[in-house]
Formats: sequence, structure tokens, C-alpha cells
Amino acid sequence: MKLGAFSISLSVKDLEKSRDFYEKLGFSQMGGNLESNYLIMKNGSTLIGLFQAMFDGNMLTFNPGWDENAQNLDSFDDVREIQKHLKENNVTLEKEAGETTPGPEHIFLKDPDGNMILIDQHR
Repeated sequence: MKLGAFSISLSVKDLEKSRDFYEKLGFSQMGGNLESNYLIMKNGSTLIGLFQAMFDGNMLTFNPGWDENAQNLDSFDDVREIQKHLKENNVTLEKEAGETTPGPEHIFLKDPDGNMILIDQHR
């Protein structure tokens, strides 16, 4: 199963302070903006999403169809195919994707310890 680009999505209290902190660790902004309350930070192939007042808690994020530079991949597993595989393997989904619509869609699930996982397809 190809899950696409991986990042961790952090729920932050102060977006500017978080940006400044991660810049000191060598990250630079590659997406988002302060006005939209989120930034995507990159250091090499490592991605961190900083989100203020958008969701509770932190989560693992996968983006089918994208590489770590947010560039489209020629070949990828659609989120609906991933969802079908997970359901066939008795994985409980917190939020399911529409099975008949093409294009952007997402699913949520939790690992056995309650950690949230977002599989978010943008195309």
C-alpha cells in the first residue's frame, strides 16, 4: 500500500512561536501561511505541519499522490483503495471517504494506543 508523503501534524497554541522554534531546528516554511492558521515546515525530507486552532491533538498524516515536496506522483494508491484494504482487514475508521466520488478525500483512523492518523488525498 502506497500512503504517500508522511508528516506529523501538530496542534500548536501560537503559530508564530512554533514557526520560530522549528526554524531554529533548521526547518523552513514550504507551505501554508499565518493568515490561514497553518504552516508546513520542511527540513530535508522531513515535514511538520503546524496547525493553530484547527484540531485537537497531534496526528500522523499521509498524503497519497504526493511526494515530500508536495509534487504529484505518477502512480499512487487512491485513498478509497486504501480505505477498502483497511476495512477488509477489520480496521475501524473514525471517518470514511465517499466511495463513489473521485478526487480529493480523506479518512481518519486511530492506532491501538489512540493516536490519530489522517490519510489526506489532495487530488
